[in-house]
Amino acid sequence: MARTRWRMGFHLMPPVGWLNDPNGLCQFRGTYHVFHQYSPDWPAPNAPRGWGHFTSEDLVHWRHHGMVIAPDTPEEATGSYSGCAVVMPGAASDGGDRLRLYYTGNVKEPGDFDYIRTGRRATQILIESDDAMSLGSKRIILRNEDYPSDCTCHVRDPKVWRGEGRWWMILGTRDTSDRGIILLMSSEDGVTWTVADELRSSEPFGYMWECPDRIVLDGRTYLSFCPQGMEGLPWANGVRDQSGYVSLPEGSDLNAPGVSIDTGAFRRWDAGFDFYAPQTFVDESGRTLLIGWMGMPEAPFESAPDGLPWCHCLTVPRVLTRLGDGTIAQMPVPELERLREAEELLIAPGTMVFSGQRADIELTGIESPLRLTLDGGLEIAFDGHELSCTFTEGADALGAGRTRRALPLDRMGDLRVLVDGSAVEIFAEGGRAVMSTRWFPVADALSVTIEGTCASARAWRMGDGMTGSVDA
Repeated sequence: MARTRWRMGFHLMPPVGWLNDPNGLCQFRGTYHVFHQYSPDWPAPNAPRGWGHFTSEDLVHWRHHGMVIAPDTPEEATGSYSGCAVVMPGAASDGGDRLRLYYTGNVKEPGDFDYIRTGRRATQILIESDDAMSLGSKRIILRNEDYPSDCTCHVRDPKVWRGEGRWWMILGTRDTSDRGIILLMSSEDGVTWTVADELRSSEPFGYMWECPDRIVLDGRTYLSFCPQGMEGLPWANGVRDQSGYVSLPEGSDLNAPGVSIDTGAFRRWDAGFDFYAPQTFVDESGRTLLIGWMGMPEAPFESAPDGLPWCHCLTVPRVLTRLGDGTIAQMPVPELERLREAEELLIAPGTMVFSGQRADIELTGIESPLRLTLDGGLEIAFDGHELSCTFTEGADALGAGRTRRALPLDRMGDLRVLVDGSAVEIFAEGGRAVMSTRWFPVADALSVTIEGTCASARAWRMGDGMTGSVDA
């Protein structure tokens, strides 16, 4: 384990190398599995990218098992890209559950290509396992020629589910008119697939939709996806790549005839600096949990100062709840509280200094306005109209050059802030507003300053959920 400054203690990150999208999230035979995009040889040029693998019995203490899916076939020579997990009840040889992993094999052919309409192969691949550790052989289930003619070479990130007696798959796609769409596939056995539909919005909404996900909460279906080419929209803060969700009409689903995606109702999952490619799963207790990547694609900021042997992390697992207005709230899983250690009574207004850079901070009964500042440089503020996250003047190194993010919010009765080395996650008003960011404090202690009034201000030092997490 590379123990360097700014490593996290309860945000998933590998011992060394590059991490991005969470993949194959599931609870399988009682154990939680988080696969992820992984380049252990990063920052070496052209480092192979495959799937890494974390396991946990409690969503708190994790072990990393190294690269478990490697780009070792011709169909994935440029990388084993994102995908999903499906638990098959009773399908294993011992009568227990069987696991299927679906993912995209990426190939960029050498030559003078645009790699949009030519020069790229996107192959969907299936692996099965009875224990999620010993993976079976790779089976090719879809190739470029299996996609409709109006699709470019950008077809990726399968998400699979079973419904109405069939298997369904959604794939993020860029069509030949440079619009993002969702390709819907259908299958009787989850192996042989045919095109069922192309899901579109009435108006263009980015040139590519990737990392699609189907979420069902209280009987309502949502489509989560990551549209690219969004930098010109007023709410996008000039950021090309976004992630969010839309609700489908009541009683509808992604496989309903004639379903249309209402992007006018698109809501961002997270309004912070560092959040992308979320994926959800339903655990064995019936909760819908979400994990995202605390990073951004193709951004000049890579969330690791020069010289560090690792880059990026994942968010903590979040429980999703459907609210009365149809929007989705996100809060950290309650299990995370098991890492709480010594409690500190915060003073509002006032300043408290913690040893270390790991804390769980909770404020309730908040009166507007309120400002909470970490290390004098990361300011979290609510003014009665919006929630903002700002790296203050002179804090360029702390925020790696980023400045401010904000989202509309008309009330904030509570605030929870998770601080973990170089990761900060912010949950306001019961998870109705969420912001995530990386930061790079230089002090060994964490100062927390509250300006404003609240009924209760508490904080806990947090333990390490990654202790002993080494590649197997």
